[in-house]
Amino acid sequence: MKIGTPKETFEGEARVAMTPDSAAQLLKLGHECVIETGAGAMAGFADADYKAAGVEVAKTAAALWKAADVVAKVRVPSDAEMKRLRDGQTLISFFSPVADESKMQAAAKKGATVVAMEMIPRISRAQKMDALSSMANIAGYRAVIEAGNNFGRFFTGQITAAGKVPPAKVLVVGAGVAGLAAIGTSTSLGAITYAFDVRPEVAEQVESMGAEFVYLDFEEEQQDGASTGGYASVSSPEFREAQLAKFRELAPEVDIVITTALIPNREAPELWTEDMVKSMKPGSVIVDLAAEKGGNCKLTVADEKIVTDNGVTIIGYTDFPSRMATQASSLYATNIRHLMTDLTPEKDGVINHDMEDDVIRGATIAHAKEVTFPPPPPKVAAIAAAPKKEAPKELTAEEKREKELVEFKNQTRNQVGLLAIGGGLLLAVGLVAPASFMQHFIVFILSVFIGFQVIWNVAHSLHTPLMAVTNAISSIIILGAIIQIGSSSLLITLLAALAVFMAAVNIFGGFLVTRRMLAMFQKS
Repeated sequence: MKIGTPKETFEGEARVAMTPDSAAQLLKLGHECVIETGAGAMAGFADADYKAAGVEVAKTAAALWKAADVVAKVRVPSDAEMKRLRDGQTLISFFSPVADESKMQAAAKKGATVVAMEMIPRISRAQKMDALSSMANIAGYRAVIEAGNNFGRFFTGQITAAGKVPPAKVLVVGAGVAGLAAIGTSTSLGAITYAFDVRPEVAEQVESMGAEFVYLDFEEEQQDGASTGGYASVSSPEFREAQLAKFRELAPEVDIVITTALIPNREAPELWTEDMVKSMKPGSVIVDLAAEKGGNCKLTVADEKIVTDNGVTIIGYTDFPSRMATQASSLYATNIRHLMTDLTPEKDGVINHDMEDDVIRGATIAHAKEVTFPPPPPKVAAIAAAPKKEAPKELTAEEKREKELVEFKNQTRNQVGLLAIGGGLLLAVGLVAPASFMQHFIVFILSVFIGFQVIWNVAHSLHTPLMAVTNAISSIIILGAIIQIGSSSLLITLLAALAVFMAAVNIFGGFLVTRRMLAMFQKS
């Protein structure tokens, strides 16, 4: 089949749904590719690049829509593009089925199949096609860059001859894909970063990235990601009030606020109220990533940057991924390519639209002249945190002593048993081995025992770097192997050569792993 990508008609949209690299992969699936002339120009992909990849270049949008069996786009199709959609044609695009219900109905009436990229279910198998996450990742990164561009100070703290510069304080509201990307970028720039999310289970992710998770003194039973498609659930009014109270407390302290709270096909919840904006310091910046759905900030104006009376800059741009068009196009085109791989299981250029497949069914909103939205829940559970474990029953002092005594007896019994077995084996070896061998063998056994006890008491998080270094240091045995490699016995020579090889791997591998582990904690 022929897959076509037209030039985006939405004003200011610079992304493109097909890149030369993704087209080369689509050709391997047995498809043909066609692109409208100039479609990739704003993303940095020239027509010549497409031609070199084997892509046909159509002169007009009308010619492309007429020739293509599958049309891959970024933005929701315009009214003019909907008129070009025909029976049997497949459209793959962002396509808000709630806001654009009339277009969805029109597509179904025409007999076209529509795959909405934002409807890809959040299950493990579908991560490679999750365009929402791909674009959110870029939006979170770009939000920090835009904030820095409008913030009058450094992110990181500095002490210079001219004076001391305090680090910026950044609050990220929402720790989804966009939020985590913003947290990572902010901390890497040296800012003191705080993060909040209604799902307390993401606190570990936040803290592992160097940010501080903001906890509420409020307990509420939260739904897990499996029941909400991998997104945060709607909170109760009481939880919302506690949340707003915490934000009011933080507002005068933070310099930059990045809000990312948004659930697909819903209006954005209002989290940063007008009084919070008024309590912020002059020069502060708010970046609202939910501006397209009404905004998390009360004063946000979609697609505009405003400055309040008290000097707070509020950025409501809705095109953050488009501002990084080359990267965004590459990721989005890869999502499309993975989807086409699932739609072409035989790699013969023939699409098999399997409505029994969780991913394909979940993303399909119109098929066989029927509206197929909303989809049924996926058979496979969404990506979610592990269920909460029940708190262990608190033991009395007497029960604790009894439990410790039982554990001590079991541990002692096991140690005595192991010593008895080890002593028996050692005695058996001593009956047949020469005395000179036994002297070295006993030293070896003791060193193994001591080494095990030392390693066993090290925290698990330190095992990898510790073992890497000990591997390198313990490879001093290479000296003994080198001495024996000149032996007159062929067997000893072969064993010595093998020992030299394995010890060399330990030495170089040990230091290489240690270096990489240390590099993880170094700022570039």
